[in-house]
Amino acid sequence: MWVPSPVVTCFFQKKLPRIYLPLIALATLLLLLGFGHCQKSLGQLFQTSSAEIYSVSPTIIALQIEPNTVTYAQQTPYQPSWFDRQERSRQDTWIVRGGRTLGTLISPNQNVLYPFDHYTPAAIDSQWLSQSTSYRLQSAGDTNYQRPLAPVAVYRKSKPVDVAQVNRQRRLWPLRHTFYLSLPKPLVAGQTYQIQFIGRAGQAPLTFAYQPDRQRSEAVHVSHIGFRPDDPRKLGFLSTWLGTGGNLSYTVGSPFHLIDERTNKTVFSGSISLGRRDDDIEDARGRTYTLTDVYQLDFSAFDQPGQYHLCVEGVGCSISFAIADDVWQSAFAVAAKGFYYQRSGIALQPPYSDRPRPRPFHPDDGLIVYQSTTPLMDSRNGLNAQGDDPDNFTRLVQGRTDGVVPHAWGGYFDAGDWDRRIQHLSIARAFLELLDQFPNQFENLALNVPESDNDLPDLIDEALWGLDFFRRLQTPDGGIRGGIESANHPKRGETSWQESLSVMAYAPGPWSSYVYAGVAARVARILQSYAPTKAVEYQQSALAAMAFAEKAYRQGIPAVDAVQAVVEADRALAALELYRLTAEERWHQRFLRAKTQVEQNPNTDYRINQPLQEIAFLYTQLSSNLADPLLQQTFRANLLREAEQAIQVGANTAFGWTKHHPMTPVGWGNGLGAPKVTTLLRAYELTKDNAYLEAAILGCQFSAGANPDNMTFTTGLGQRAPQHPLIKDQRILGQPPPPGITVYGPIDPVDFGDYWMFETLASVTVPSVQDWPAVETYFDVFTVPAINEFTVMQSMTDTAYAWGYLSARL
Repeated sequence: MWVPSPVVTCFFQKKLPRIYLPLIALATLLLLLGFGHCQKSLGQLFQTSSAEIYSVSPTIIALQIEPNTVTYAQQTPYQPSWFDRQERSRQDTWIVRGGRTLGTLISPNQNVLYPFDHYTPAAIDSQWLSQSTSYRLQSAGDTNYQRPLAPVAVYRKSKPVDVAQVNRQRRLWPLRHTFYLSLPKPLVAGQTYQIQFIGRAGQAPLTFAYQPDRQRSEAVHVSHIGFRPDDPRKLGFLSTWLGTGGNLSYTVGSPFHLIDERTNKTVFSGSISLGRRDDDIEDARGRTYTLTDVYQLDFSAFDQPGQYHLCVEGVGCSISFAIADDVWQSAFAVAAKGFYYQRSGIALQPPYSDRPRPRPFHPDDGLIVYQSTTPLMDSRNGLNAQGDDPDNFTRLVQGRTDGVVPHAWGGYFDAGDWDRRIQHLSIARAFLELLDQFPNQFENLALNVPESDNDLPDLIDEALWGLDFFRRLQTPDGGIRGGIESANHPKRGETSWQESLSVMAYAPGPWSSYVYAGVAARVARILQSYAPTKAVEYQQSALAAMAFAEKAYRQGIPAVDAVQAVVEADRALAALELYRLTAEERWHQRFLRAKTQVEQNPNTDYRINQPLQEIAFLYTQLSSNLADPLLQQTFRANLLREAEQAIQVGANTAFGWTKHHPMTPVGWGNGLGAPKVTTLLRAYELTKDNAYLEAAILGCQFSAGANPDNMTFTTGLGQRAPQHPLIKDQRILGQPPPPGITVYGPIDPVDFGDYWMFETLASVTVPSVQDWPAVETYFDVFTVPAINEFTVMQSMTDTAYAWGYLSARL
C-alpha cells in the first residue's frame, strides 16, 4: 500500500503503563504494514525536535532532525518607565531599561513596543551524531544485521530553516540536520531495523521498516504541480548530495516505476538515465550547480490522467502528483491570486482572504505623500544603479518638498518594503498578453478579488489595479510619477499600516512616462472589446503621458550608465503599443527611430533586453498591412535565436532550468525560484514547434518542486513550500504566508560569495555555505533577502506568465 508520508515508518521504545500496550501493539502493526508517519519526538536526545528517516540507497539511510518552531515577537502597548533610555540606530528607536534592551518603538505615535523572538535551541549533540561510533544497526530478519553493526561512515548537512532574534545583538538559527548513515551491508526490502544510539544512556532506540517500493525518499524529485496529459516532457529526477560526503552516484539503468495510487499498480516502468555528473559545467559562466550526479526518470510517453508517484528500486518514492487537464490552471490561479495579497491601499479581508490585514498607505487614514523633485530614473531604485546616488533613498529624500500628492494610493508592495515603482507594470503587461492570446480561456477565470463581480475579466481587473495607481499619479501635463517610496527601509517591527517614516512620490520623468504610456495603450486596445468608454479614457491618458515623455526626451536624457539605452528601449515599446492601438503611421515611424537608437548602444542589460524582447514578439503579431515584412522576419529570427539559446541553457543544466541570458549569474531576481521561460513560450506561440514547449515545461520543473529540497518556491503551492518569505506584515502578525508568492529562491554561493549574509550563515551551516551546491542554497529564513525576498515584477510575474500560458495553450 502507498503511504503518502515523507518518511520511512518508525516507532520508538519507551517504558509506558501496561494499559497502553495493546494500543502500542496495534500502532506497531499498522506501521509495519506501511501506514502512518515517522515524524516523532526522539526521546531524551531530541526532546525539542522531531525526526524523519528515509533511504537514499540500499546502503545509505538518512536521519533528518527538524527543530521546533520559533515563537515570534508580538507587538505590545508600550508602558514607559522612569528607568527607560532611548537609543537611536538608523531609523530604529530602541528602548533600554536597566541595562536590558526591551525592543523597538514603532507606529507614528511611538506607543507600541516590538520585543524579541523566543527560541529554545534543540538539545542535539550534532558532533556526536556525526560519528559512526554513535550508532549500531540491528535486525532480527536480516542475517547481515542480526549482530549490531556500526555505519562505515556518517555524513552531515545542516542548514537554517528560520531565525529568531532573541536580543538586540543575537540571532539563533533553528537548524535542520540530516545525517547520512553509510552502512556496511545493503538493507533488505521488507525487513525491520533498529538504530541504537551508543554512549547516550536512556536514549530510546529507533525502529524503522525498509520499504523502498512505497515510502518517500528525498532522493526522488518531481514537480508538485504535476503534468497535463499532453505535456511533451514528463520527468522526475534522482539525486543526493551527501553534504560532507559529497557526491552520491547511482547505477544507470536501474529500474523506476510509475505507480497509480488508486490501484497501487505499476502503470509505467523505465530505467534511470544520467543527466549530468557532479563536475559537469552547466552554463557559460563555467559553473556546476549540483555537486552531485543527477539522473532522469523519463515517463513522457505516459499520458493517462490520475494520481501517481515515482519509485526508484532500492531508493524510495516521490511525492504524490497528478496528471490532469487542469494542473497548470490550478497552479496559475495560485500565482495570479498572489498579487492580491501584495496590494497596497486596500484591506485584506474575507471573503477574499483568510489572512486579514488592515488597509495600509491610504490618504483617508491620514497618510501624507510628499512630492520629491527626484525622478525615479535618477534614483538607484530606477536607472541610476551605477551613478551618483549613494543608496536607494538619498536622492529621493534630498528632493523632498512640502508639496502634497493627493490620491496617491494603490499599487503593489515588494516583499519587505512598501515601495511601488513603475517597473511593477510588467504585471499588467504579462496578464494582458495572456488575455490577448487566450481570451476564451481567461475571460471567465475567477480569482476571487473584490472586482470579480464586475463585467471585466479578472486578469484585466488585476492589471488595472497596478495601472490605476500610476494613473492617479499622473500630472496635469501628462507626466507620470515613477512611484512612491518611504525615506528608508521599514522600521524593525513596524507594519505597512503603521508606517511612521516620511513617504514621498518620485517626480514625473520621461522613463516612467514612456513605460506607463505603453501599458496604458495596451489596456486601451484590449478594453475596446469589453468597455469602449473606459478604453477611450486610457487611450487619452496614454497619449498625454507619451506627449510629456517626448517633450522631456527632447530636453535631454542623462548619460548615466545605460540610462539612454533603457529609455530608448521603453520609448520604442511605447510607440509600438500606440501603433497597435491607433494604427497611425506616425507611431510606427517613431518606433522605428527609437529602435534604431537603442540598437546603436552596445551597453545592454536586462532593463534593455526585456522591452526589446517584448518588441520582437509584439511586432511579429502585427497584421501584414501594418508591419514591415522584412522587419517582422528580423524580429522573428531574433526571438527564435534567443529561444534556441534558452534551449541550450536548459539542456546543460542538470534539472533543465533556464536563464534569461546565458551569462546571467544565478541569484536575486535571477534566482532559481521562478521559471525563466517567457522567450521559449513566445517562440512556441510563433512556431508551434514542440522543441520550445518541451524546453519550457522542463524549465518549470525545478521551481515547481523537482529539486533536491523537494519544495516549490511559491507559497501555498505543493506539499512543501516556503514558510518564511520576507513579508513583514505576516511575520509581525504571526500569520502563515499568503499563497502565490514566488521567492527569489536558491542563489549561487560562488558568484555571490561576498554577500553579507553568507558570512553569517557560514558559522551555522555544515558544510560551510560557500561549499553548498547552488541548487540547495534555499534557506527558509526571513532575513535573507537574496533568497527569501521577491518582487512582483520579477519572480512573481515570471511564474504567473509561464503557468498561465501552459494552462491555456491549445
